[in-house]
Amino acid sequence: MIQPKTMITLLCLVVSSYAFSQPGDLTPEEQAYKDSITALNLENEAVANSQEAYNKGIEFFSSKKFGAAIEQFRKSIEFDPNFTAAYYNKGVAENESEKFADGVKTLSRLIELKSDYSKAFFQRGRSYQGLNDYLNAETDYEKSIALDGSNPKAYYNYATLRFLQLDYDAAIKFFTKSIDLDGGNANALNDRGSSHRMKGDYTKALADYQAAIRKNPNMAFVLNNMGTTKSKLKDYTGALAAFSQAISIDANFHLAYNNRGVVQMNQNRYSESIKDFQKALSIKADYSPAAANISGIYLKQEEYKKALDMANKAIKMDKDNAAAYVNRGMAKEMLRDMNGACQDWLKAKELGSEMGKIYYAGNCGN
Repeated sequence: MIQPKTMITLLCLVVSSYAFSQPGDLTPEEQAYKDSITALNLENEAVANSQEAYNKGIEFFSSKKFGAAIEQFRKSIEFDPNFTAAYYNKGVAENESEKFADGVKTLSRLIELKSDYSKAFFQRGRSYQGLNDYLNAETDYEKSIALDGSNPKAYYNYATLRFLQLDYDAAIKFFTKSIDLDGGNANALNDRGSSHRMKGDYTKALADYQAAIRKNPNMAFVLNNMGTTKSKLKDYTGALAAFSQAISIDANFHLAYNNRGVVQMNQNRYSESIKDFQKALSIKADYSPAAANISGIYLKQEEYKKALDMANKAIKMDKDNAAAYVNRGMAKEMLRDMNGACQDWLKAKELGSEMGKIYYAGNCGN
């Protein structure tokens, strides 16, 4: 009976010895396998943590809590430095938060990881545009378009840059491409219309504004643009209707009040025009053009002291308002201050006013 008991004890000792073996007891192959399992577990944990932070970031982004979203995407990248979606969404959130310099850094890192990612170039272009770095923005939009010619937003943003640089032909070309791809985007139609208007092609401009309004009847700024264009075409009735419609949509649209006042002033409806200019000033107290326009009405009504006072107010609001200097010069002339009038017309001339140039040349010398 003694022998079997001894055998059982020996078997237990053998099992116990194997269970508590030390790392040094493993073969190189066994150690490598164990290390690989540990690394895989750590990697899986990092990926899981990265995904969890990413999902939280998406939730915050969807709620427009961009600061919180950026922080979660940052954590996601920290856990997984190669997670391209986290870089992309972090860059977009930074653009939405107007943290454009941060956007450039984030999206540049993404482009290092994925150099053929059209949307990354588009978003970095947005970042550069937000920093007023138009050259780099254009380069990125061009790259985005080269990689994917089906993104209407890339054409649209590129067109806005060309518009800002007064290249209206190129702006029209790229707004048109955006419109073609996006089924007639109302903003692109409006902006193409403005490009035509800047070229003096008022008929085409009006057609685009009308198309934009058909797409979205509640765009007050498009109606305002339509009104100014109809004024250029001397359709004053149509202009007044467009400005009034814009005001009915946005009761605080100071530009529409001012522009409607100009049309009424040119039709000698002074009482109505002054009300519009005063309304514009009640909405935006430092809107210098409205004050200058009131000054112009007082000149027409031969109330020169009032004209002078309003011109002074307009210049105080904006020292570079050339029209205000012209009006103040005219008021001073009628109040027998010819030296002061010439000084004002000279200033208007220096600011690029054709009227200032004419008055100065005709009354004060070359």
